[in-house]
Amino acid sequence: MTCATVGEWRMYSFSINTMDLVRTLSTALDLVVGGVSMHQMRTAAVCRYISDEMGSSPTSQQVLLNAALLHDIGAAPDLDERRRLASAAQTELFGAKIYRHAEAGWELLRESLCFGEESGIIRHHHDRWEGGNPSGLSGRDIPLASRIISLSDRVEVQIDKTRPVLGQREDICARIAEQKGKDFDPDVVEAFLACAARECFWLDITHAELWDSAFAPSHWESTRFTAPQMLNVASLFATLIDRKSAFTATHSRSVSNVAVLLASRMSFCQNELYLMKIAGLLHDLGKLAIHNSILEKPGPLTPDEMQAMRQHTYYTYRLLEQIDAMQQVAQWAAFHHETLDGKGYPFQLGADMLPLGSRIMAVADIFVALAENRPYRNRMEATSVKRIMTSMADRGKIDPRVLDILFSLYDEADAIVLASEGGCNHDDEYWQDFVCAHGKEA
Repeated sequence: MTCATVGEWRMYSFSINTMDLVRTLSTALDLVVGGVSMHQMRTAAVCRYISDEMGSSPTSQQVLLNAALLHDIGAAPDLDERRRLASAAQTELFGAKIYRHAEAGWELLRESLCFGEESGIIRHHHDRWEGGNPSGLSGRDIPLASRIISLSDRVEVQIDKTRPVLGQREDICARIAEQKGKDFDPDVVEAFLACAARECFWLDITHAELWDSAFAPSHWESTRFTAPQMLNVASLFATLIDRKSAFTATHSRSVSNVAVLLASRMSFCQNELYLMKIAGLLHDLGKLAIHNSILEKPGPLTPDEMQAMRQHTYYTYRLLEQIDAMQQVAQWAAFHHETLDGKGYPFQLGADMLPLGSRIMAVADIFVALAENRPYRNRMEATSVKRIMTSMADRGKIDPRVLDILFSLYDEADAIVLASEGGCNHDDEYWQDFVCAHGKEA
């Protein structure tokens, strides 16, 4: 990696296919339901057909599909809400509650450097054409992209995945047509019915290889994402991860900041420190797939529960590796439960396969887990933390070189955890300045 001089790292950027990035985020959200439900991806596929039929421009279609792939982001921290959304076929089952996750999605994304425009679309994706919405909007005052997602979402949740889809299309079309001018924009309904007349529409949106058929990389150009933009995306998902469980309320940011602190003392350059910050924020991304009854269990896990918990690092790796420019981040983030003796998980890599970034992440993760308060115990004192971690190094689990750096910076690392738990965690701008001040120059 070419390392930046002071200040230049802010201009450092990734060339990333936008749809690959949004796909990763969307798949992570769908993991919350207890597996990859693909609801958002199928909804986006319906949106694409409709927007093609309506003659949307490539730019407006890109924004529409981004919003469709993330439209249930506001429900991600609420597992029960996500499951209801994934199984419900009628808006009326929710009443006013249907708007809650749409508003929450807007709140999460409205200040995003990458998805600010999409946030407004997501906010209104359950607004009814004829009005009566909390927003006060109706008809053409509702964003067109929101109107398209509203209908597409309703189509997707009405498909019974256990039955041949072609046998269902007549009933689904009839139900959608019945809501023309009520729930749905008449023009969007007509575009949908034109698409629905073709068998390929139904087969495409339920196809096992949906992504390759509907969202092939060749359809979308790569975009330059700046360092602050990618950090902003990572911070967004750290928020979702940590909101999922009271046990991890501030964990991701604490691990991220401690990892950057350690790496800054181990000759990492400024760009590498930036990547470490992102990797730390995303290291527990796969925990979105783990049920809260396991994450929040106050006692020892059963063998089956432990096997479920061990899956989270695998999901983290598989999600992040989909983004070509994030391969190093994927390794640093996902290998934090691998051990030098090769007995960790999920890949059992061993010392010769573990990069320094992954070793740093492992030490940071263990330290924060011991030094932070948990609902079932108070934070451990320094003597206990040092004893446990020294034993792990002696047994070939973690890198003693990294541990020595941690112990030399113990008070600083401990202050990071305390500040985070006290709601006074340094913001991203602070860590941007920290990187510039402490990262080794090329």
